[in-house]
Amino acid sequence: MEIARKIKANHHTIDLNLVSVGALLHDIGRAKTHGIKHGVIGGQTLREMGLGEFARFAENHLGAGIPAVEAKALGLPARDFVPQTLEEKVVTYADKLAMGSRSTSYDKALEWFKSELGPEHPALERFKKLHLEIEKLSAK
Repeated sequence: MEIARKIKANHHTIDLNLVSVGALLHDIGRAKTHGIKHGVIGGQTLREMGLGEFARFAENHLGAGIPAVEAKALGLPARDFVPQTLEEKVVTYADKLAMGSRSTSYDKALEWFKSELGPEHPALERFKKLHLEIEKLSAK
């Protein structure tokens, strides 16, 4: 919410309520699995609960978004799982800065992703791009 409030304070249009609820629900799929499929399962769960308007928060927060070709290789449905709205992007970005119950810096999160995925993984470039977009919108 801190990131979303900074963006709003810079006179950008962002729905703080949508960010808040999306942030609360984005990991609902972890009730069934902690694997990569928790996003898809979370989206299905939210739709079944009549909360389909929040399904994309669950589906698109993994990494900094997963394009269709990578999704298929990971055993996910062969479609894009990339955050589109500003609200989805803020939740996705904030999720990457959360390490357990602590928040971390972009640089530390990037190093962690490099160690987990390898230094040439395409998700790193997507994370950098997302970081630059959020920084530009939230900078004073």
